[in-house]
Amino acid sequence: VVDLNRIVTDTQRMLSRLIGEHIEQETLINAPIGWVRVDPMQLEQVLFKLAINARDAMPYGGRLVVETANVELGEDEGDIPRGAYVALYISDTGTGMDDETQAHIFEPFFTTKEVGHGTGMGLAMVYGVVQQSGGHIQVQSAPDEGTKFSTCRKPQPLPRQRRGRKRRGMARSRARRPFCWSRTRTWSAAWPAPC
Repeated sequence: VVDLNRIVTDTQRMLSRLIGEHIEQETLINAPIGWVRVDPMQLEQVLFKLAINARDAMPYGGRLVVETANVELGEDEGDIPRGAYVALYISDTGTGMDDETQAHIFEPFFTTKEVGHGTGMGLAMVYGVVQQSGGHIQVQSAPDEGTKFSTCRKPQPLPRQRRGRKRRGMARSRARRPFCWSRTRTWSAAWPAPC
């Protein structure tokens, strides 16, 4: 099992390079958060693929937001049963998609890009990774209103060998402030205010 917040935090600088300087990047880390059962490298690939997809939808600039959260569904939502989940949200202010496009985006080789500018496998890979790890993925979008991808997985127990280490580190972690840089804002719900 892995700490979703740690994966998101560790990939921020790479995401910043991937999307380019014309896009504002914002990362919202909600803590504490549940652990999830997923291969960390595959989770990083999901982040990168969704970030690239968002970048291509914002050729003239925009805003990319990556957010983590614990969520509780009081009732079933589509194919997602009610219950507790650890969620990852990736949203952009790009061109958006109509309903017809959304119905096919996870199909292999489906792409709306010009020939030579996409294989149509990026979102299919994302869907496969999420499903393989027992998670769920949904998309919300509309033309000219941006896109939001939501993934969620069941929280997992903290590995036994890390429980003591986490308790010992809680006091230190509360004292740390999140880092931020010029065009990328990062903060956590555990701290009183952003940088």
